[in-house]
Amino acid sequence: MKKLKYGNTNTFFISGLLVDTDYAGTLPAFYKALKKNGVRVTDIKYVLATHYHPDHMGLIGKLMNQGVRLLLIDVQRESLHFSDRLFERDGLPFVPINEANATVISLGESRDFLARLGIAGEILRTPSHSPDSVSLVLDDGDCFVGDLEPFEYIEAYEDNVSLKKDWEHLLSFHPKRVFYAHAPERTVQGELWNNNFERIKPNRR
Repeated sequence: MKKLKYGNTNTFFISGLLVDTDYAGTLPAFYKALKKNGVRVTDIKYVLATHYHPDHMGLIGKLMNQGVRLLLIDVQRESLHFSDRLFERDGLPFVPINEANATVISLGESRDFLARLGIAGEILRTPSHSPDSVSLVLDDGDCFVGDLEPFEYIEAYEDNVSLKKDWEHLLSFHPKRVFYAHAPERTVQGELWNNNFERIKPNRR
């Protein structure tokens, strides 16, 4: 896994899969980040947006024009063009996404699809941030959550049932490291975890 930081958003490259991009207009900085990390555009087979806010998908259209395939989760379809008008308003060099050139899968198909890339894990829906938000959870314990509110802040959202459900779902996969789009990564340790989630009971495995 390689962390690519070239703007406001942490993005990640994992075995041919790019998780998130930054704003439209950051392509030159993206190229520099790739070079710094020994990655070529041709190494990127698919790009997955954790959600379709402008700071997470601004380069996807341009990358698709270079042969990168969009991995679109079916629950994200309605939000695919959420940011188009924002980029147009701001006059940024944005290429709209052509869904016809995307690979659309369901959440239930994600494990088998990722396995074909050599990635052991699956994609989960975590909609407390936005209806189209998803997270990537790997079997080795790495967890990529986009803009999900950090688990340390859960007590500030006592009435946010959706956020608690998202973290309960993630907890059930026993993550070891959590990677955020706009916060430092956190190592999940037993005592810290228990202190923050003593009332959240995992119900999956």
